[in-house]
Amino acid sequence: MLNSKQHLENLIKWGDDVIHLLQQRSVSNPEINTKINNLIDWQQHIRKLLNQEIESLEFSEIQELQTKGELLISDINQMRDERQEPMSVPFGKHQLPPLPYAYNALEPYISEEIMRLHHDKHHQSYVDGLNKAELALYKSNSPLKHWLREQAFHGSGHYLHTIFWENMTPNSTKKPAGEFLKQIEKDFGSWRNFKELFSNVANSVEGVGWAVLLWQPRSRKLGINHLKSISFFK
Repeated sequence: MLNSKQHLENLIKWGDDVIHLLQQRSVSNPEINTKINNLIDWQQHIRKLLNQEIESLEFSEIQELQTKGELLISDINQMRDERQEPMSVPFGKHQLPPLPYAYNALEPYISEEIMRLHHDKHHQSYVDGLNKAELALYKSNSPLKHWLREQAFHGSGHYLHTIFWENMTPNSTKKPAGEFLKQIEKDFGSWRNFKELFSNVANSVEGVGWAVLLWQPRSRKLGINHLKSISFFK
C-alpha cells in the first residue's frame, strides 16, 4: 500500500511522462501548450505539498489531486484529437498515446508496475512494429506478404490497446446508465445477465484476444463477440 508521499511522487512522475511524450511530438498548438503549462502548475502544487508535513493529508485530498491531473490530460488528448483530421497519421508515424490516468490509478486491481510495463513497453513495441511494417510496405520493395502480416499484427495491437486504455477508469460507477443501460437490459434481459455472458465469452478466448460489446446496425441490437488480436484487420 502506497503512503501519501509515494502517491504524490508517482503523480509527479506520471505528469513528467505525459509532458515528455507531448514534447517529443512537437506540439505547437497554443491552446495545448497552455494546458501543458496547467499540468506543470499542477505538478508544482504537488511538489509544495511534498515539502510540507503531509502525514495529515486525507486520502480524499490525494484523490482530488489525481482527478485534476486526469482531467487536464483528458483535455489535452481531446484537443489533439479535434485538431487532427481523420487519416492524418503518415505512414510509419504512429505514436504511443499518453495514459489517460496515473499509472497507479487502477490499484489494487492493476498495479503500477504492470501498467508501466504494459503501456510503456508492450504497447510501445506494437507502435514501433507498426511503423516499421508501414515504412517497409509502402516505402520500399520489401516482401509484401511478410510486411502485410506484420502490419496486421502490430496494427491490431496498437489500435486495440489504445481503445483498452480509454475503456478503463479509476472513477468507474461500475454500471452504465441512461439509454445505454436500457439497451443492455432490452437485449440481454438484465445487467447481471449481460455481465455473466460477457465474462463467459471473454473466458472462451483461446490465447490472446478480446471480448467486445458491439452494436449491430442491421438487427438494431447489441451483441457480444470475441476476436483474436491478429484478426483485427481481416
